[in-house]
Amino acid sequence: MKTVGKAFLGRGLAAGGLLFLSVSAFAQAPQVEVKKTPKAYTPPPIFTASEVMQFTLLAPFKQLKKERSGTPPYHAAEIKYTTDSGEVRVPVRVRTRGIWRRKNCDIPPLRLNFSKDSVKKTAFRHLDNVRLVMHCRDNDDFEQYVLQEYQLYRVQRLVTPLSMDTRLVRVTYIDPERKDTLATRYAYLLESEPAFGERMGGKVVDIKGATGADLDGAESALFGVWEYFIGNTDFSVAALHNVALFQKDTAYYPVAYDYDWSGAVNTRYSGPAPQLPIKRVTERLMRGYCTDAANYEKAFAIFRDKKDAIYALYRDPLAARMKPGIVNNTLRFFDQFYETINDPRSAKRQIVQACLGGQA
Repeated sequence: MKTVGKAFLGRGLAAGGLLFLSVSAFAQAPQVEVKKTPKAYTPPPIFTASEVMQFTLLAPFKQLKKERSGTPPYHAAEIKYTTDSGEVRVPVRVRTRGIWRRKNCDIPPLRLNFSKDSVKKTAFRHLDNVRLVMHCRDNDDFEQYVLQEYQLYRVQRLVTPLSMDTRLVRVTYIDPERKDTLATRYAYLLESEPAFGERMGGKVVDIKGATGADLDGAESALFGVWEYFIGNTDFSVAALHNVALFQKDTAYYPVAYDYDWSGAVNTRYSGPAPQLPIKRVTERLMRGYCTDAANYEKAFAIFRDKKDAIYALYRDPLAARMKPGIVNNTLRFFDQFYETINDPRSAKRQIVQACLGGQA
């Protein structure tokens, strides 16, 4: 376990560098209005259904495990699932993705790429690229982390429409060349950034250096309060680290994702960047940009209004896969947040006045 701990420390240090990165690309980038009328968006049915989907992914995992750095190539693979009409086979290309997880996980996380013709009349129709978020280690604790993180995306959708689509799946991983079944575990599909932009009627832009003044004030406040709510400091708007920058017309909105280093998940390998004045991820720290106090009050009102619905998500059938102790700990963690925003002095001190005036 000591070896694992050392390896996992790497992302915290890397994230710390990003948190304080000063860049000017946003200021230099032309602020061009999106005039092109988007075509009608057709939602992939994989994201419109809510029940857990089961499938088998056959891929060259022995080779994928070797691709820990650089620009990885795509490999031919296949997804297999069963319907009432029989077995369905869908060709797909897969490649490893990410930086930290590629170096530290038993099976690196994957990006799935489908061709339009191959997915017709299948559960994956209208889907191009999608991320598969899976267990980092093949044990129950790490599977629970996946379920916890998936649950946060469900909560995020209650709070704001500016959230990625997800679908909980149960996947059997097989390496056909070795005739080896690696694992059967819960995972989830996570919408790609371009698909998110199209669905929301705009686009995700790769422009670094955004400050609070560049963003929509109300959404910037809600973004910062959301990250505070889940106890997440592993992000940077300026560096686009675990943040997508969504543009619609001439407005820019930060979109949060990737929560395994948040206090709400509290993985054994997570930790705050050493530059931050906290020792554990379960210690909340406001890292969102400053904006008008009225915008924070609007964000607090949204969380108050959604509280019962948020807590109800942890008692529904999808959440039943989480261990009861984890559910209870998560809700207690949320309780602490509500105690803060319901106390005007605490909310002002810990959130409104603790915001970042520069780059986050």
